[in-house]
Amino acid sequence: MDALNLLGAAAAFGLLITAHVVLAASLALERRPRWRGLVALLIPPLAPYWGMEERMRLRSALWLGAAAAYVVALALVAR
Repeated sequence: MDALNLLGAAAAFGLLITAHVVLAASLALERRPRWRGLVALLIPPLAPYWGMEERMRLRSALWLGAAAAYVVALALVAR
């Protein structure tokens, strides 16, 4: 069971990192001002915030869902 929880945490972390990079790149390449993409890459909570502002709702929701899944998975691993 511990290995399964650890695998879930790793998968959630991978999804979170992927969603974060996609959202930051989308902010940098598709929307203005472009500096937001770089700042969002360096300060993670800004990515879904600015993503919602720029109507990237699906990408932002995926980021938030992945972050929540990662927190839950970490709690299960630490238990």
